[in-house]
Amino acid sequence: MYNPDNPLIVQSDRTVLLETASPNFEAARDRLSVFAELVKSPEHIHTYRITPLSLWNAAALQVPSDTIKGQLAEYSKYPIPDNILTDIDEYMQRYGRLKLVKEGERLYLVTEDSILLDEVCSQRKVSEYIVERTSARKAEVAADQRGFVKQALIKVGFPVEDLAGYIQGEDLEVGLREEMVSGGDFALRPYQEEAVDAFYAGGSIHGGSGVIVLPCGAGKTVVGIGAMERVKSHTLVLTTNTTALRQWRDEILDKSTLSEEQIGEYSGLRKDIREVTITTYQIMTYRKSKKGPFVHFKLFEEGNWGLIIYDEVHLLPAPVFRAVANLQSKRRLGLTATLIREDRKEDEVFSLIGPKKYDVPWRVLEKQGYIATALCTEVRVPFKDENLRLEYALAEPNRKFKLAATNPAKLSVLSGLLKEHEADRVLIIGQYLDQLHDVAKLTGSPIITGQTPQSEREVLFERFRTGEVQRLVVSKVANFAVDLPDANVAIQISGTFGSRQEEAQRLGRILRPKQGGEENQARFYSVVTRDSTEQDYSSKRQLFLTEQGYRYEIITDM
Repeated sequence: MYNPDNPLIVQSDRTVLLETASPNFEAARDRLSVFAELVKSPEHIHTYRITPLSLWNAAALQVPSDTIKGQLAEYSKYPIPDNILTDIDEYMQRYGRLKLVKEGERLYLVTEDSILLDEVCSQRKVSEYIVERTSARKAEVAADQRGFVKQALIKVGFPVEDLAGYIQGEDLEVGLREEMVSGGDFALRPYQEEAVDAFYAGGSIHGGSGVIVLPCGAGKTVVGIGAMERVKSHTLVLTTNTTALRQWRDEILDKSTLSEEQIGEYSGLRKDIREVTITTYQIMTYRKSKKGPFVHFKLFEEGNWGLIIYDEVHLLPAPVFRAVANLQSKRRLGLTATLIREDRKEDEVFSLIGPKKYDVPWRVLEKQGYIATALCTEVRVPFKDENLRLEYALAEPNRKFKLAATNPAKLSVLSGLLKEHEADRVLIIGQYLDQLHDVAKLTGSPIITGQTPQSEREVLFERFRTGEVQRLVVSKVANFAVDLPDANVAIQISGTFGSRQEEAQRLGRILRPKQGGEENQARFYSVVTRDSTEQDYSSKRQLFLTEQGYRYEIITDM
């Protein structure tokens, strides 16, 4: 079974090395993505790490530990260290050994292992939530602290399986259209149907909370609408910004039987609470002073919600986690292209929203034609101004990054790329406003930043969709949930340090499937300053996309 030509080396510290030159590279990579996380990905050897959380997500997907051990053995050069095989069994069997169940109005922590219950109940993080030990294998916990109990248990290394069920919420008849209002037939794609099935689980206590991971452009909003159709209850949707809010509203109206009167917008401009209410994280985290209460958290309780959908759940603001902890009796669906959080709170998402319920590799959907084929290129540009190079050499770290990110030499590269893509729909994306305004002036393109009024943003996005505008300069406000299906080229001239999820979201802006043949092709360029901290951060940003099977062509200047 072990073969020196195989691509994997499994090490005793739970790291896994993957050789990219192996003919089995892609197959091994796809297996690893289910139960390990990518740490770094230089040209020849990628490094993964098997973590408790990555194994618990695999367990929640009902992947047996024997399957994981078998896959490692199938692709490994050398025998797998015994401690790794033991760790895989040990960590995976921890998920679900403890269960939360409800009896009447009371909430209980139950297990078949009385010694395990002794152990966790003695932990300070857990003991504060124990009301009473009712038997050797059962303890009553505070029913109104269900989320905090789950947080405490994952912190002590025993993620609980929540079987306490959900309140139905107020009934709402939701159907899916067979023909969209915008024209054309409509039905859930096979993978969207599978995702909804995995989340809903036939309405049983085994479903109803969890995260669906799908690529940008694969129709996560449609999965949300499919979940609404299954749950058939009043629904609250949390989105990243007002543009996303309006797109959710338009998609729901286009593809479901709900009417405009049934959909409410809860934003800075309007505070309508309807059967389906859509709001933003920004509104939910608003407060009048730093230490004041979150004014709009009352929305969580003002509607009799049976389902709460968290769009781009990897961006869920920290203050909302506390509110989510108190919402465990409501069905919760998280939607995201990546479970990576830059604040490393993935375990919070796991315990409070739910484990990963469905995941499909980006390249799988690309091969099936559901998202565009993407070519990624990193263009490395030197400092051409010697004075600027000297200023960079002597600058403090944060100043170094900005000097590299806003290197004026990037503008000539940008001009060359735009000339090469004259016939394409191009998004020019950046981090620094002064740089973006220079780009807008240089190219004569309209610009959208956080300072652009919402009404103006919508007009510009619509002009881009119709082809009236071929190029659009955008700040990070366009990273998330902006539906621009005809965009096929993105040029990133500056990014946010090493943000992996930002890189994924920016590529996602151009992954909507194009029309037919070779046109179903997207190009993603990242322009970075050579031999700088920006180049170092760029390699970190590319990690997630590398894990999904994308490779960056590296070219120097143009």
